[in-house]
Amino acid sequence: MSKITKDTKISELLVNPKAQKVLGKYHLPCLSCPMARFEMERLKIGEVCEIYNINLKSLLKELNELK
Repeated sequence: MSKITKDTKISELLVNPKAQKVLGKYHLPCLSCPMARFEMERLKIGEVCEIYNINLKSLLKELNELK
């Protein structure tokens, strides 16, 4: 997986089970939202974090530490 930034799309992250666990840890609402499933190709991690007041810096750090 290449470096994850605020512009990384949610759909890119969901292909990695370890990234899914990290997103779940941060209670990313898009993972359980039925409507968001249709927008995964467009939604960027930075946008979602801003909307839901999720600490983007910490989330990106944790995602980029995944092996």
